[in-house]
Amino acid sequence: MQRATRLWSPLFLGPVVAAFVIGFVWPFLQGIWLSMCQFKTVSNAQFIGLSNYVKAFQDESFLHAFWYTALFAIVSLIFINVLAFTVACVLTQGIKGSNLYRTVFFMPNLIGGIVLGYIWSMIFDGILSRWSTSILMDSKFGFWGLIILMCWQQVGYMMIIYIAGLQNVPGEMLEAARIDGATRWQTLFKITIPNVMPSITICVFLSLTNGFKLFDQNLALTAGQPFIIQPGGTTIKTTEMLALNIFNTFNGTGAASQGIAQAKAVVFFVLVAGLGLAQLAYTRNKEVQQ
Repeated sequence: MQRATRLWSPLFLGPVVAAFVIGFVWPFLQGIWLSMCQFKTVSNAQFIGLSNYVKAFQDESFLHAFWYTALFAIVSLIFINVLAFTVACVLTQGIKGSNLYRTVFFMPNLIGGIVLGYIWSMIFDGILSRWSTSILMDSKFGFWGLIILMCWQQVGYMMIIYIAGLQNVPGEMLEAARIDGATRWQTLFKITIPNVMPSITICVFLSLTNGFKLFDQNLALTAGQPFIIQPGGTTIKTTEMLALNIFNTFNGTGAASQGIAQAKAVVFFVLVAGLGLAQLAYTRNKEVQQ
């Protein structure tokens, strides 16, 4: 059996490895190269060193988008996971119609981000019109609008993961806690949460990376508005996140805009990958081995 596996494994692994190299590894390496070039098309790229990275970090709009995205990712991570865990706890108590409720909570995750953005923009503007304002007129409205949209879309998905974790909590431990007189809060923090840490690890990772990578909802809901013109002439899009900033930079009118956008994309990748790996390493150390 082992001989047959060694003989035929290249035949089955070959297409997968080739697709991975062609679809991910090669474009990624080419993207790093282009981030150090000035180009209009890939065929006429001219190497200019780290100039694009210097210009990227000198771009006030990029720095604003970075801090705005970081704040958004942290706030959305907290709200999404607290709400998803709470709903999961309620729906694992054996209440009538729990399967229907799970389906209803999960359904928003099936709707595309662009569609969600336009739907919620109409909802928010309909509410805010009573005060003669709009979601595009105040950056605070845009921020919390994006938070509400993301919670509505992702809470149901995270809820399913938490439900799977809650159903795997050993019943013997819960029964022993009840016999010993533990309160519900003591049972939650001393037994339930430690045993659900694998689900928490996954949900926090997904919430964190999704918060940083948010693009289509940001484009459809606010498109970065409202704008602020700096004294130097730089336009700051107050609700623009990192992915949208990279997109707008790439489609700029300057001759070097594509290279600068590519440099921003490389920095963006390093940021998200670094934060994701650090979070996985930290939360995995908190997991309980059953």
